[in-house]
Amino acid sequence: MTGSRVFPEQAEARRLLDAALSEGPAHAYLFHGPPGVGKRGAALGFAGELLGDLGRVERRAHPDLYVLEPLGDQIRIDAIRELRHDLHMRPFEADRRVYLVFGAHTLNEEAADALLKDLEEPPSYAVAVLVADDLGPLPDTIRSRCQLVPFRRLSDATVREEIVARSPELAENQATALARVARGRLDRVDRLLDPDAARRRDAVLEVARSVYRDPGFQPRDAADVIMGIAAERAAEAKERAQAENEELDLTGREKEQRTRRAMRGAERDEVLLCLEELEAWYRDLVVVAAGAETAAAHVDRLAELREDATVEQLPGAEAAAEAVRETWRLYEELQLQAGLALEALFVRLRGELARTPATA
Repeated sequence: MTGSRVFPEQAEARRLLDAALSEGPAHAYLFHGPPGVGKRGAALGFAGELLGDLGRVERRAHPDLYVLEPLGDQIRIDAIRELRHDLHMRPFEADRRVYLVFGAHTLNEEAADALLKDLEEPPSYAVAVLVADDLGPLPDTIRSRCQLVPFRRLSDATVREEIVARSPELAENQATALARVARGRLDRVDRLLDPDAARRRDAVLEVARSVYRDPGFQPRDAADVIMGIAAERAAEAKERAQAENEELDLTGREKEQRTRRAMRGAERDEVLLCLEELEAWYRDLVVVAAGAETAAAHVDRLAELREDATVEQLPGAEAAAEAVRETWRLYEELQLQAGLALEALFVRLRGELARTPATA
């Protein structure tokens, strides 16, 4: 359907969409899966095929394309009412009109109810493509009226290929390590290749090691390091959003909401990424101590891992990795206060690891 670099792997999604193009599309699709695995590119590519002009679709310039994205933290009913008004306009050029709803998992209850009515009785010429990072928030009634198109995390090999294409100067072990840290998400590649990314990653790994190496370790100080990194990312997101706002026809309130959403999203994503880095480090202590170095994520830090990993440390490292995974899950699913959650995590990590031989 679309180029492999835009739409990598995802064999099941590709099969379903190729069938839709050859046999005729359904009235509604729901692309779902983690961020950064190709859903947006696939949705634009699918719309381009349906409308017969990928270039104008990618530029959002096709008259038969309607794109809806969240403003603020949610898609609200006013945005769905505007879509509904457009839905009853017949195609201008193509045989159909395509409606892309990005961030569909952010639909609030009123908006979801309003959209459901359009999915129940759509015009014959309309094709709706909902794109969601998570099926959980969407009502069963919406899911049941869409053809589900699943997207999976990408392989390390695919992510590594993208990293090498963007930064060919990286050493082989550095590219491999970053690909493993990205955890199957291409949206993280830009962040990991940012000029400041190495400094931030060093800071996270220093914190990870200080838990069991520093006799004066303070959980609050460790949490502050992570929150400082997340605040840097939020500030960068604010600058980008404010620059983009100048090109958009939005009210002052909508611009403010969009900026706040970008900042919160950047902070949240960075906290999750830092947690994944911490979990990977403690898991690497386990695999290196067990003699399975080839399975380590931090292949560019094997010297430090060999220095730190001991058989005696295995139980504590395993418990530490599980504690980080648990915090990641809770933070990802619930509205936890990040600073407090991180401080509590570091208290727990210290308890699991402080008495290991590496502390001495």
